[in-house]
Amino acid sequence: MFRELNSRPTKRRSPVWLGLLGLLLCLSGPAGCRPLSESSPAPTPTPDPAPLSAPPEVRVVYPNVPGSFVATVKKLKPSVVSIFAKQLVGEGPRGLNIFGELFGLPNQDRVRRSLGTGFVIDAQGYVFTNFHVVQGAYEIMIQLEDGREVPATPVGADAALDVALLHIDAPQLTPVTLGDSDALEVGEWVLAIGNPFGLSHTVTAGIVSAKGRGGRDVGMRTQGYQNFIQTDASINPGNSGGPLSNTAGEVIGMNTAISAEGQGIGFAVPINMLRTILPQLKNAGRIVPAWIGVGIRELNDELRRMTGATEGIMVTELYENSPAHRAGIQPGDIIVSFNQQPVKGVEALAWMTNTAGVGNVVAIEVLRDGKRAVHQVRVEARPAIR
Repeated sequence: MFRELNSRPTKRRSPVWLGLLGLLLCLSGPAGCRPLSESSPAPTPTPDPAPLSAPPEVRVVYPNVPGSFVATVKKLKPSVVSIFAKQLVGEGPRGLNIFGELFGLPNQDRVRRSLGTGFVIDAQGYVFTNFHVVQGAYEIMIQLEDGREVPATPVGADAALDVALLHIDAPQLTPVTLGDSDALEVGEWVLAIGNPFGLSHTVTAGIVSAKGRGGRDVGMRTQGYQNFIQTDASINPGNSGGPLSNTAGEVIGMNTAISAEGQGIGFAVPINMLRTILPQLKNAGRIVPAWIGVGIRELNDELRRMTGATEGIMVTELYENSPAHRAGIQPGDIIVSFNQQPVKGVEALAWMTNTAGVGNVVAIEVLRDGKRAVHQVRVEARPAIR
Protein backbone atom coordinates (compact mmCIF):
# COMPACT_ATOMS: atom_id res chain seq x y z
CA MET A 1 0.00 0.00 0.00
CA PHE A 2 2.75 2.37 0.95
CA ARG A 3 4.42 1.86 -2.33
CA GLU A 4 1.27 2.51 -4.29
CA LEU A 5 0.65 5.86 -2.52
CA ASN A 6 4.21 7.12 -2.98
CA SER A 7 5.16 5.77 -6.33
CA ARG A 8 3.90 7.42 -9.44
CA PRO A 9 4.84 6.74 -13.00
CA THR A 10 7.63 9.06 -14.10
CA LYS A 11 6.76 11.34 -17.00
CA ARG A 12 9.30 11.55 -19.77
CA ARG A 13 10.13 15.04 -20.95
CA SER A 14 10.42 15.71 -24.63
CA PRO A 15 13.93 16.53 -25.93
CA VAL A 16 12.49 19.60 -27.61
CA TRP A 17 11.32 21.10 -24.35
CA LEU A 18 14.66 20.32 -22.73
CA GLY A 19 16.46 22.15 -25.51
CA LEU A 20 14.31 25.23 -25.19
CA LEU A 21 14.82 25.30 -21.44
CA GLY A 22 18.57 25.17 -21.89
CA LEU A 23 18.46 28.00 -24.40
CA LEU A 24 16.49 30.21 -22.03
CA LEU A 25 18.88 29.56 -19.17
CA CYS A 26 21.82 30.49 -21.31
CA LEU A 27 20.25 33.72 -22.51
CA SER A 28 19.39 34.77 -18.98
CA GLY A 29 22.94 34.30 -17.70
CA PRO A 30 25.45 37.13 -17.20
CA ALA A 31 27.28 36.43 -20.40
CA GLY A 32 24.50 34.85 -22.37
CA CYS A 33 26.27 31.46 -21.93
CA ARG A 34 28.82 32.43 -24.58
CA PRO A 35 32.11 30.63 -24.16
CA LEU A 36 35.06 32.84 -23.20
CA SER A 37 37.69 33.04 -25.86
CA GLU A 38 41.08 34.67 -26.03
CA SER A 39 39.63 37.59 -27.97
CA SER A 40 37.02 38.39 -25.32
CA PRO A 41 37.73 41.68 -23.44
CA ALA A 42 38.81 41.39 -19.84
CA PRO A 43 36.32 42.62 -17.26
CA THR A 44 36.86 46.23 -16.15
CA PRO A 45 38.15 46.31 -12.55
CA THR A 46 35.93 48.19 -10.08
CA PRO A 47 37.88 50.98 -8.32
CA ASP A 48 38.03 50.89 -4.55
CA PRO A 49 35.64 53.38 -2.92
CA ALA A 50 37.26 56.62 -1.78
CA PRO A 51 37.57 56.98 2.01
CA LEU A 52 34.78 59.12 3.55
CA SER A 53 35.96 62.52 4.81
CA ALA A 54 34.47 64.34 7.79
CA PRO A 55 31.82 66.92 6.80
CA PRO A 56 32.98 70.54 6.99
CA GLU A 57 32.08 72.44 10.16
CA VAL A 58 29.02 74.62 9.67
CA ARG A 59 28.93 77.96 11.49
CA VAL A 60 25.51 79.45 12.10
CA VAL A 61 25.59 83.24 12.22
CA TYR A 62 22.47 84.80 13.69
CA PRO A 63 21.47 88.15 12.28
CA ASN A 64 21.28 91.12 14.59
CA VAL A 65 17.68 91.98 13.62
CA PRO A 66 15.76 91.58 15.84
CA GLY A 67 17.58 88.61 17.34
CA SER A 68 19.51 90.74 19.80
CA PHE A 69 18.23 93.42 22.14
CA VAL A 70 21.62 93.97 23.78
CA ALA A 71 21.96 97.62 22.79
CA THR A 72 18.38 98.36 23.86
CA VAL A 73 18.88 96.77 27.28
CA LYS A 74 22.17 98.60 27.85
CA LYS A 75 20.41 101.87 27.11
CA LEU A 76 17.50 101.17 29.48
CA LYS A 77 19.09 99.51 32.49
CA PRO A 78 20.74 102.58 34.09
CA SER A 79 17.31 104.27 34.26
CA VAL A 80 15.43 101.39 35.92
CA VAL A 81 15.25 101.39 39.72
CA SER A 82 14.15 98.98 42.43
CA ILE A 83 11.60 100.31 44.91
CA PHE A 84 11.33 99.04 48.49
CA ALA A 85 8.35 100.29 50.50
CA LYS A 86 7.28 99.65 54.09
CA GLN A 87 3.65 99.89 55.19
CA LEU A 88 2.04 99.44 58.59
CA VAL A 89 -0.84 97.00 58.37
CA GLY A 90 -2.20 97.17 61.92
CA GLU A 91 -1.40 95.42 65.15
CA GLY A 92 -0.02 91.93 64.91
CA PRO A 93 -1.47 89.05 66.94
CA ARG A 94 -0.09 88.49 70.42
CA GLY A 95 1.47 85.25 69.27
CA LEU A 96 3.98 87.10 67.11
CA ASN A 97 5.58 88.59 70.23
CA ILE A 98 6.51 85.56 72.33
CA PHE A 99 7.47 87.70 75.34
CA GLY A 100 4.55 90.13 75.09
CA GLU A 101 2.06 88.20 77.16
CA LEU A 102 4.68 87.09 79.68
CA PHE A 103 5.98 90.57 80.41
CA GLY A 104 2.89 92.61 79.53
CA LEU A 105 4.50 94.23 76.48
CA PRO A 106 2.16 95.98 74.02
CA ASN A 107 1.36 94.46 70.66
CA GLN A 108 3.61 95.57 67.83
CA ASP A 109 2.37 96.87 64.50
CA ARG A 110 3.04 94.54 61.62
CA VAL A 111 5.19 95.89 58.82
CA ARG A 112 4.53 94.84 55.26
CA ARG A 113 7.33 95.22 52.73
CA SER A 114 6.53 95.60 49.08
CA LEU A 115 8.88 95.44 46.12
CA GLY A 116 8.35 97.13 42.81
CA THR A 117 10.05 98.80 39.90
CA GLY A 118 10.26 102.35 38.64
CA PHE A 119 12.09 104.41 36.05
CA VAL A 120 13.77 107.82 36.15
CA ILE A 121 12.10 110.26 33.76
CA ASP A 122 14.38 113.30 34.09
CA ALA A 123 17.67 114.48 35.54
CA GLN A 124 15.82 116.30 38.36
CA GLY A 125 15.06 112.94 39.98
CA TYR A 126 11.40 112.28 39.17
CA VAL A 127 10.47 108.59 39.07
CA PHE A 128 7.31 106.90 37.80
CA THR A 129 5.96 103.73 39.41
CA ASN A 130 2.63 102.10 40.30
CA PHE A 131 0.50 103.51 43.10
CA HIS A 132 -0.10 100.10 44.66
CA VAL A 133 3.67 99.66 45.16
CA VAL A 134 3.92 102.66 47.50
CA GLN A 135 0.34 103.01 48.76
CA GLY A 136 0.31 103.78 52.48
CA ALA A 137 4.09 103.53 52.77
CA TYR A 138 5.83 105.28 55.64
CA GLU A 139 9.25 104.62 54.13
CA ILE A 140 10.28 104.35 50.48
CA MET A 141 13.82 103.48 49.42
CA ILE A 142 15.09 103.37 45.87
CA GLN A 143 18.06 101.37 44.69
CA LEU A 144 19.71 102.61 41.53
CA GLU A 145 21.28 100.36 38.93
CA ASP A 146 24.78 101.22 40.21
CA GLY A 147 23.86 100.03 43.72
CA ARG A 148 23.23 103.40 45.38
CA GLU A 149 20.28 103.50 47.79
CA VAL A 150 18.42 106.77 48.31
CA PRO A 151 15.15 107.70 50.05
CA ALA A 152 12.21 108.71 47.88
CA THR A 153 9.52 111.31 48.52
CA PRO A 154 5.95 110.91 47.18
CA VAL A 155 4.97 113.79 44.91
CA GLY A 156 1.62 112.79 43.44
CA ALA A 157 -0.56 109.80 42.65
CA ASP A 158 -3.78 108.60 41.09
CA ALA A 159 -5.25 105.42 42.53
CA ALA A 160 -7.66 104.82 39.64
CA LEU A 161 -4.89 104.78 37.04
CA ASP A 162 -2.46 103.12 39.50
CA VAL A 163 0.22 105.76 38.94
CA ALA A 164 2.58 107.35 41.46
CA LEU A 165 5.23 110.03 40.99
CA LEU A 166 8.23 109.98 43.34
CA HIS A 167 11.27 112.21 43.72
CA ILE A 168 14.82 111.34 44.70
CA ASP A 169 17.80 113.59 45.38
CA ALA A 170 20.78 111.95 43.72
CA PRO A 171 23.46 113.12 41.27
CA GLN A 172 24.34 111.60 37.93
CA LEU A 173 20.96 110.14 37.12
CA THR A 174 20.26 108.61 33.73
CA PRO A 175 16.68 109.34 32.61
CA VAL A 176 14.85 107.22 30.07
CA THR A 177 13.99 108.40 26.60
CA LEU A 178 10.22 108.78 26.32
CA GLY A 179 8.70 107.47 23.11
CA ASP A 180 5.34 107.95 21.39
CA SER A 181 2.84 105.31 22.48
CA ASP A 182 0.34 106.46 19.86
CA ALA A 183 2.78 105.35 17.16
CA LEU A 184 2.89 101.76 18.46
CA GLU A 185 1.62 99.07 16.12
CA VAL A 186 0.17 95.70 17.02
CA GLY A 187 2.85 93.06 16.43
CA GLU A 188 5.72 95.39 17.27
CA TRP A 189 8.50 94.05 19.52
CA VAL A 190 8.59 95.40 23.09
CA LEU A 191 10.76 94.79 26.17
CA ALA A 192 9.81 94.79 29.84
CA ILE A 193 12.41 95.39 32.56
CA GLY A 194 11.75 94.95 36.26
CA ASN A 195 12.29 93.00 39.44
CA PRO A 196 9.98 89.97 39.25
CA PHE A 197 10.12 88.01 42.50
CA GLY A 198 13.08 90.14 43.60
CA LEU A 199 15.25 89.25 40.58
CA SER A 200 16.49 92.74 39.76
CA HIS A 201 16.73 94.06 36.22
CA THR A 202 15.14 91.03 34.60
CA VAL A 203 14.48 91.57 30.90
CA THR A 204 11.64 89.91 29.00
CA ALA A 205 10.57 90.36 25.39
CA GLY A 206 7.27 90.09 23.56
CA ILE A 207 5.05 91.94 21.16
CA VAL A 208 2.23 94.44 21.34
CA SER A 209 -0.75 92.09 21.43
CA ALA A 210 -3.43 94.78 21.27
CA LYS A 211 -4.07 98.47 21.85
CA GLY A 212 -7.00 100.34 23.31
CA ARG A 213 -7.86 97.88 26.06
CA GLY A 214 -10.37 99.33 28.53
CA GLY A 215 -10.38 99.38 32.29
CA ARG A 216 -12.91 96.56 32.38
CA ASP A 217 -10.57 94.40 30.28
CA VAL A 218 -7.75 95.02 32.73
CA GLY A 219 -9.92 94.65 35.83
CA MET A 220 -8.95 98.04 37.28
CA ARG A 221 -10.92 100.73 39.01
CA THR A 222 -10.37 103.11 36.13
CA GLN A 223 -13.31 101.73 34.16
CA GLY A 224 -13.51 104.74 31.86
CA TYR A 225 -9.94 104.61 30.59
CA GLN A 226 -9.87 102.87 27.21
CA ASN A 227 -6.28 102.86 26.03
CA PHE A 228 -4.15 100.28 27.87
CA ILE A 229 -1.44 98.49 25.89
CA GLN A 230 -1.68 94.69 25.96
CA THR A 231 1.53 92.67 25.62
CA ASP A 232 2.69 89.08 25.94
CA ALA A 233 6.08 90.12 27.34
CA SER A 234 6.29 88.33 30.68
CA ILE A 235 5.17 90.57 33.56
CA ASN A 236 5.18 89.17 37.10
CA PRO A 237 4.91 90.47 40.68
CA GLY A 238 7.79 92.88 41.13
CA ASN A 239 7.60 94.17 37.55
CA SER A 240 4.94 96.66 38.64
CA GLY A 241 5.90 100.18 37.66
CA GLY A 242 8.70 99.14 35.33
CA PRO A 243 9.11 100.44 31.79
CA LEU A 244 7.82 98.88 28.60
CA SER A 245 10.02 99.96 25.72
CA ASN A 246 10.29 99.60 21.98
CA THR A 247 13.40 98.22 20.30
CA ALA A 248 14.86 101.73 20.03
CA GLY A 249 15.03 101.87 23.82
CA GLU A 250 12.23 104.43 24.09
CA VAL A 251 9.78 103.92 26.94
CA ILE A 252 6.27 103.65 25.54
CA GLY A 253 4.42 102.41 28.64
CA MET A 254 4.50 101.50 32.32
CA ASN A 255 3.81 97.88 33.26
CA THR A 256 0.76 97.92 35.49
CA ALA A 257 -1.37 94.77 35.54
CA ILE A 258 -1.51 91.13 34.54
CA SER A 259 -4.46 88.91 33.77
CA ALA A 260 -5.36 86.47 36.52
CA GLU A 261 -6.98 84.15 33.98
CA GLY A 262 -3.94 83.23 31.92
CA GLN A 263 -0.27 83.72 31.21
CA GLY A 264 1.14 86.01 28.58
CA ILE A 265 -1.46 88.73 29.10
CA GLY A 266 -0.07 91.92 30.60
CA PHE A 267 -1.12 95.56 30.43
CA ALA A 268 0.74 98.86 30.46
CA VAL A 269 -0.32 102.48 30.82
CA PRO A 270 0.73 104.34 27.63
CA ILE A 271 3.53 106.83 28.17
CA ASN A 272 1.53 109.54 26.37
CA MET A 273 -1.07 109.32 29.14
CA LEU A 274 1.64 109.68 31.79
CA ARG A 275 2.98 112.70 29.90
CA THR A 276 -0.48 114.25 29.98
CA ILE A 277 -1.02 113.90 33.72
CA LEU A 278 2.58 114.64 34.77
CA PRO A 279 2.04 118.41 35.25
CA GLN A 280 -1.00 117.74 37.45
CA LEU A 281 0.88 115.23 39.59
CA LYS A 282 3.80 117.64 39.98
CA ASN A 283 1.77 120.75 40.73
CA ALA A 284 -1.32 119.44 42.52
CA GLY A 285 -0.24 115.98 43.65
CA ARG A 286 -3.28 114.45 41.97
CA ILE A 287 -5.42 114.52 38.85
CA VAL A 288 -7.60 117.60 39.30
CA PRO A 289 -11.32 116.90 38.66
CA ALA A 290 -12.31 118.69 35.46
CA TRP A 291 -15.43 119.27 33.44
CA ILE A 292 -16.80 120.68 30.20
CA GLY A 293 -20.32 121.29 31.53
CA VAL A 294 -22.58 118.70 29.90
CA GLY A 295 -25.09 116.15 31.13
CA ILE A 296 -24.82 112.93 29.13
CA ARG A 297 -26.34 109.47 28.69
CA GLU A 298 -25.48 106.22 26.96
CA LEU A 299 -26.96 105.42 23.56
CA ASN A 300 -29.59 102.70 23.46
CA ASP A 301 -31.02 100.96 20.40
CA GLU A 302 -33.85 103.48 20.05
CA LEU A 303 -31.48 106.46 20.15
CA ARG A 304 -29.23 104.80 17.60
CA ARG A 305 -32.19 104.37 15.25
CA MET A 306 -33.32 107.95 15.77
CA THR A 307 -29.93 109.59 15.33
CA GLY A 308 -28.17 107.17 13.00
CA ALA A 309 -25.24 107.05 15.42
CA THR A 310 -23.43 103.78 15.99
CA GLU A 311 -21.19 104.97 18.82
CA GLY A 312 -20.78 107.86 21.23
CA ILE A 313 -22.90 109.41 23.99
CA MET A 314 -25.80 111.87 23.88
CA VAL A 315 -25.74 115.35 25.42
CA THR A 316 -28.95 115.62 27.46
CA GLU A 317 -28.36 118.97 29.15
CA LEU A 318 -25.97 121.89 28.95
CA TYR A 319 -24.88 124.11 31.82
CA GLU A 320 -25.10 127.81 31.07
CA ASN A 321 -21.77 129.50 30.36
CA SER A 322 -19.97 126.18 30.70
CA PRO A 323 -17.02 125.34 28.40
CA ALA A 324 -19.22 123.19 26.15
CA HIS A 325 -21.92 125.88 26.02
CA ARG A 326 -19.43 128.53 24.97
CA ALA A 327 -17.96 126.19 22.32
CA GLY A 328 -21.36 125.73 20.62
CA ILE A 329 -22.29 122.21 21.70
CA GLN A 330 -26.07 121.70 22.02
CA PRO A 331 -28.45 119.28 23.77
CA GLY A 332 -29.15 116.34 21.47
CA ASP A 333 -25.63 116.30 20.05
CA ILE A 334 -23.88 112.93 19.96
CA ILE A 335 -20.28 113.21 21.21
CA VAL A 336 -18.35 110.67 19.12
CA SER A 337 -14.71 111.55 19.81
CA PHE A 338 -12.53 113.46 22.26
CA ASN A 339 -9.15 114.60 20.95
CA GLN A 340 -9.54 112.07 18.10
CA GLN A 341 -10.14 109.21 20.54
CA PRO A 342 -13.52 107.45 20.27
CA VAL A 343 -15.86 108.01 23.22
CA LYS A 344 -17.20 104.59 24.21
CA GLY A 345 -19.32 105.55 27.19
CA VAL A 346 -20.16 108.00 29.96
CA GLU A 347 -17.25 106.86 32.13
CA ALA A 348 -14.88 107.20 29.21
CA LEU A 349 -15.78 110.87 28.65
CA ALA A 350 -15.38 111.66 32.35
CA TRP A 351 -11.97 110.03 32.37
CA MET A 352 -10.83 111.76 29.20
CA THR A 353 -11.91 115.12 30.58
CA ASN A 354 -10.08 114.66 33.88
CA THR A 355 -6.85 113.52 32.29
CA ALA A 356 -6.86 116.18 29.58
CA GLY A 357 -5.79 118.72 32.18
CA VAL A 358 -7.46 121.89 33.38
CA GLY A 359 -6.81 124.79 31.01
CA ASN A 360 -6.09 122.67 27.95
CA VAL A 361 -8.14 122.95 24.76
CA VAL A 362 -9.54 119.70 23.39
CA ALA A 363 -11.23 118.82 20.10
CA ILE A 364 -14.71 117.34 20.62
CA GLU A 365 -16.44 115.88 17.57
CA VAL A 366 -20.24 115.75 17.61
CA LEU A 367 -22.91 114.31 15.35
CA ARG A 368 -25.92 116.61 14.79
CA ASP A 369 -28.67 116.00 12.26
CA GLY A 370 -26.52 113.47 10.47
CA LYS A 371 -23.58 115.86 10.09
CA ARG A 372 -20.31 115.88 12.01
CA ALA A 373 -18.61 118.96 13.41
CA VAL A 374 -15.58 119.55 15.64
CA HIS A 375 -15.73 122.03 18.54
CA GLN A 376 -12.71 123.37 20.42
CA VAL A 377 -13.47 123.23 24.14
CA ARG A 378 -11.29 124.55 26.98
CA VAL A 379 -11.35 122.20 29.97
CA GLU A 380 -12.04 123.84 33.35
CA ALA A 381 -11.81 122.74 36.96
CA ARG A 382 -15.02 121.14 38.15
CA PRO A 383 -17.00 123.52 40.40
CA ALA A 384 -17.32 122.41 44.00
CA ILE A 385 -21.14 122.44 43.94
CA ARG A 386 -23.13 122.29 40.78
